Amino acid sequence: MTPPTALAERLTTAPEAWEALDRPSYRAEHVLGVALNALGRGRGPVVDALHGTWLGHPLHPALTDVPIGAWTAALALDALDAVGASRAPGLAAASRACTAVGLVGAAAAVASGLVDWQHTHEGARRVGVVHGLLSATATGLQLASWRARGRGRTARGRALGLAGWCVVTASAALGGALVHRHGVGSDHADRSLAPRTFTDALPVADLVDGRPARADVDGVRVVLLRQGDGPVRAFGEECPHLRGPLSEGWVTREGLVCPWHGSCFSLEDGAVVHGPATAPLPRFEARVRGGTVQVRRVPPVPGASPGSVTAAEQHREDEEDRRARH
Repeated sequence: MTPPTALAERLTTAPEAWEALDRPSYRAEHVLGVALNALGRGRGPVVDALHGTWLGHPLHPALTDVPIGAWTAALALDALDAVGASRAPGLAAASRACTAVGLVGAAAAVASGLVDWQHTHEGARRVGVVHGLLSATATGLQLASWRARGRGRTARGRALGLAGWCVVTASAALGGALVHRHGVGSDHADRSLAPRTFTDALPVADLVDGRPARADVDGVRVVLLRQGDGPVRAFGEECPHLRGPLSEGWVTREGLVCPWHGSCFSLEDGAVVHGPATAPLPRFEARVRGGTVQVRRVPPVPGASPGSVTAAEQHREDEEDRRARH
């Protein structure tokens, strides 16, 4: 490991061991929960919007590009203005405008980051606390920079802007560690292609009406459920959010609910109904043969509708069924 790599590793992992952050972080989570509950019926839509459920992708990483990009632009404009490299008028005003755009983006990024952070644990939670504190510090410095620029104190504004940019860069490094090291915001569902052909999962008699059941098929965890005389439905058993066991969840009018953090998925196609999950469940086709539920992964055929299979696969399966009957 090269010295720069070792230093970066040390700096991004050090907060994981800072247990002193636990008590204030849980208090902050409690305050956040109270504030969200105060929204009443609006809580669900607001939280889903901030998670990025509607986008199919975590919203926070996309929003952080706004302040980082805007403040980087302000820094570049400051540099050009300071050295006189450009004769274009209005560089100072443009830099202040970029600072303002970054402040607006930072507010949205903080809101989305908080709702994502409240579901983290231990090391990831501690890193998230430091990440948030650095982001708040950077935002404060940029706000002070914006005010100083407005009062004609250009040099002070530039210095504060530079300091804020340095701090937000450090914060971004921790944000990257949260994603790549701790998997916050990542899709944790098993999206392997197995099983490619219909494979025995469990006896259909083991399915209780409306209750999820787990089966291990070719090393893949599958959750199966049946309601009344309806078809057997099969999805990946691990919640895409943080691998919650969906077989321990429950079914509501809206869909299958994860027991860990309350993500809800449609029983029709596995789409996310409510967050914090943003990625849909992997889908499996299910059928009953000889009293046994068999499943296979829905193949990722470009342009095909959900649940469709290729003609060759369908022909092969039909032949297997014909031979089995004879």
